[in-house]
Amino acid sequence: MALFEDTRITYADKSNKDLIRAYFLFRIISNPIVAKILTSLLKLANNLYLPIKGIVKATIYKQFCGGTSIEKSQTTIDKLWNSQIGTILNFSAESKATEADFRHTEAEIIATIKKASNSKKIPFAVFKPTAITSFSLLEKISKKQTLSKIEQEENDKFDQRINKICKTAFELKVPIFIDAEESWIQNAIDEKVTEMMKKFNKEKAWVYNTIQLYRNDRLAYIKQLLNEAKRNNYFIGLKLVRGAYHEQEIARAERFNYPCPVHRKKEDTDKDFDLAQSFCVENIDYISFCSATHNEKSATYLTDLIQENNLDKKDKRIIFSQLLGMSDNISYHLAKQGFYIAKYVPYGPVKDVIPYLIRRAAENTSIAGQMNRELSNIIKERKRRKKA
Repeated sequence: MALFEDTRITYADKSNKDLIRAYFLFRIISNPIVAKILTSLLKLANNLYLPIKGIVKATIYKQFCGGTSIEKSQTTIDKLWNSQIGTILNFSAESKATEADFRHTEAEIIATIKKASNSKKIPFAVFKPTAITSFSLLEKISKKQTLSKIEQEENDKFDQRINKICKTAFELKVPIFIDAEESWIQNAIDEKVTEMMKKFNKEKAWVYNTIQLYRNDRLAYIKQLLNEAKRNNYFIGLKLVRGAYHEQEIARAERFNYPCPVHRKKEDTDKDFDLAQSFCVENIDYISFCSATHNEKSATYLTDLIQENNLDKKDKRIIFSQLLGMSDNISYHLAKQGFYIAKYVPYGPVKDVIPYLIRRAAENTSIAGQMNRELSNIIKERKRRKKA
């Protein structure tokens, strides 16, 4: 898209060393076979406690993560803000399952909310539900199964945690995204988030649910949400994404022989994503939303919708977002044009974030054309600099 082609803007704050590192990383990720082998080795090394921290931190971690802590992410936060791009701090330690882990993550999420409340550079907070409760509990609730006494106690703790997090965000006036997960645990998440929206979104949207538009039922779900919000007098917050578990969703549906919950064709997902953006803009007096996309056409489409509906580019009810280290051509160009935008910035101890990085690498290899676009932009900028 012509809107995002000037690589001088895309990489204005990147050194030649940054470009070289990104070039080699995306070369690896763009080859599915090589990427699969390397991510498998990375997973094995992590599980065997091999000394790989230094290598990871200097390469893939540096590309996609802000720092090992909130404080050590400040350089990344400041650097993005110099280009008028906000930061959404995302504590990305994954594969945790103990009560101690859940308590620690809850405290970390609240710390990010407090940090955001004191900095205009951090417009949102975010958390992943399985970071504060078990996957198995959410699966059982989603299936409407009876909980054991221990599971009920665990559910009560989850309710307390999510309420405390959302209450803190509401009181400190920091909008918070609650991430979506696999379809077979999403019903439980949807129910909890809707409760929080009813409770805290009476005056404006502070709590946001995440909608995965590769699911074939999500447009209907958004419309159902709007009707419910109107009946109960609260505002809706939505983060629109395409979805992160596509191959996994299809494989599970086939394995257990139930209707596939996701679109099999990318064009159908793209269509629903843009229909969702249009619906949100049409109902902007009720819906605040984040367009979390690496798709240039969808980003362009939303800029057109904003202009056609005479909305302010800085309207805080509409925010664009991309992941740190990816789609800088979208992020930096939109910021340059004055749109409201923030990068997702994962942070956390290197060892704890490795599972997140492995998952991200696996997701990216399945995104047709994404890695090639990243590579071609980097190559174009490196050639430009050599000529300059």
